[in-house]
Amino acid sequence: MFRVITFNANGIRAAARKGFFRWMDAQRPDVVCMQETKAQEHQLPPEALDVPEYNYAFVDARKKGYSGVAIYSRRKPTLVERGLNMPDMDAEGRFVRMEFGDLSIASLYVPSGTSGAARQTVKYAFLDRFIATLAALKNRGVATIVCGDYNIAHRDIDVFDPKACATTTGFLPDERRWFDDVVDRVGWVDAFRVVNAEPKQFSWWSNWPNAFERNLGWRIDYQLVTPDLAPRVRTAAIYRDERFSDHAPVTIDYDLD
Repeated sequence: MFRVITFNANGIRAAARKGFFRWMDAQRPDVVCMQETKAQEHQLPPEALDVPEYNYAFVDARKKGYSGVAIYSRRKPTLVERGLNMPDMDAEGRFVRMEFGDLSIASLYVPSGTSGAARQTVKYAFLDRFIATLAALKNRGVATIVCGDYNIAHRDIDVFDPKACATTTGFLPDERRWFDDVVDRVGWVDAFRVVNAEPKQFSWWSNWPNAFERNLGWRIDYQLVTPDLAPRVRTAAIYRDERFSDHAPVTIDYDLD
């Protein structure tokens, strides 16, 4: 099996202190995609660098303590692509991709609109541009996984209360229609739902009192795959037994040669 984990760390240093890298080592993943590292490379904790079995690549935001993405891979990449050729978003450290010949894996952190209308406009502008990137990646004919925090819950099943969440950024109609386009028109597949159709499968919980304990969450962390990989998805799970972040790691096993 080929194991891929995606995880929004909400600070790689904080996640390390909470035991994420110990847990990661026990999972024996082939690739780990991380978002919201919130650290420049010179600020990384020893646990993030003392991983001799892995190759890694980081893309940091210019602003310290903000955003940032990373990929860890057992297999040495043939290519590392940092950024999306979008200067405004690349300055925020939102995308890194590794190629392995016949396989491509990316780590993505979509902007959030939680800070207000101006930032929601930035989010929509990013989505409008990024769907073209997704189309181009799919049309290359290379099996591809785009892991990440998409900051959008796609279906009703992906939030704890669709009515209550309907006017909240991350579950707005235009955001959900964008996800519809990605899946229905461009042709990407939500790998998690290939094998796990269970309700209440959430990957992020707000800071509301007892939201995690009551499982009042959202599923906003995805592994989108090109259609050729969909039949190769074997298991998909969200790890809740320990808390390394306000997000939970999402693990998917693929049957790859």
